[in-house]
Amino acid sequence: MELIALLSTGKGSWAQVSGLMTHGEWDNVILLGGDFAKDFKHEKKFEFLKVDLDKKIKDLQNEFLQKLKGKINGTEVALSIASGEGKEHMALISALINLPVGIRFAALTKEGVIDL
Repeated sequence: MELIALLSTGKGSWAQVSGLMTHGEWDNVILLGGDFAKDFKHEKKFEFLKVDLDKKIKDLQNEFLQKLKGKINGTEVALSIASGEGKEHMALISALINLPVGIRFAALTKEGVIDL
C-alpha cells in the first residue's frame, strides 16, 4: 500500500509522518507540502510534491488532484493528515476521492502503525 502524507503545520506533526515512514511497510511514499516542506529528510525513499497551501480550497483541491494523477498504483492508500489544517485536509481527501482511490487513515501509536 502507498502512504500519502501532508507536510504542513502542527507541532510534532512531521515526527508523526517520519514515524509512519519508519515503522510502516509501504510500496511507495508520496509527501505533499509547501515550499518549506521541501527540506524534509528521511532515510527511506519518498517522492515530494510541492503544492501552494495558500490557495483557496477548490484551487488547492485541483492542484492536489493534478499532482497526484498517475502517481498512485493501487486502489487505496494510507493517508496521514496529522499535519496541517482543515482546509488542506478537505482539499487532499477530496482530491483522492476524485482520482478515485480509497482511503485508509494511518496513525503511529505506541502499539505501532494502525488503520483508523
